[in-house]
Amino acid sequence: MTSEKGLLIVLSGPSGVGKGTVRKAIFDHPDTDFKYSISMTTRQMREGEVDGIDYFFKTREEFELLIDQDKFIEYAEYVGNYYGTPVEYVEQTMADGHDVFLEIEVEGAKQVREKFPDALFIFLAPPNLTQLEERLVNRGTDSPDIIRHRIDEAKRELKLMNLYDYVVVNDDVDAARQRVQCIVEASHMRRARVESKLRMLLEVNN
Repeated sequence: MTSEKGLLIVLSGPSGVGKGTVRKAIFDHPDTDFKYSISMTTRQMREGEVDGIDYFFKTREEFELLIDQDKFIEYAEYVGNYYGTPVEYVEQTMADGHDVFLEIEVEGAKQVREKFPDALFIFLAPPNLTQLEERLVNRGTDSPDIIRHRIDEAKRELKLMNLYDYVVVNDDVDAARQRVQCIVEASHMRRARVESKLRMLLEVNN
């Protein structure tokens, strides 16, 4: 019997909201059975990051060649750098019955919605903009001008919450992790996902 197709889980939200931290907490938890789809980017590697684990780091020329070859589910240019999701790994992993977890920017999530309308879209929101700005400053990776730009972008992106299925406020990392995992568990029980399979089983048993 072929396995049920996996679920595509999209976690998105403003820069500095803690997407990477929440994602790490999810994957560090022993109950997690998702496959993480590593994004590709042209931004500089930050201290502690590892190529092929946190991101696939590419030059701008390499990235644009892959765009021309239609190798992305989605891609976007954000604060002067490209970010994208390679298509082949995602489609094959879902076909094998595994849930695929994407942690991407808001612009990228809009593209995924167009191509994968059945995916699960979760918006990670900050408790308030003051805390968001503090996180960006404490991260110590951006200049004051870049931080101001990211805050302006965050205000715009917060207005796009209506494009998502769920909103999780990241007021506490472990609480946010639990909320995300509960949402995924419930989504597996959506009628649209189980009805046809269940009807077929009932007909066979009759």
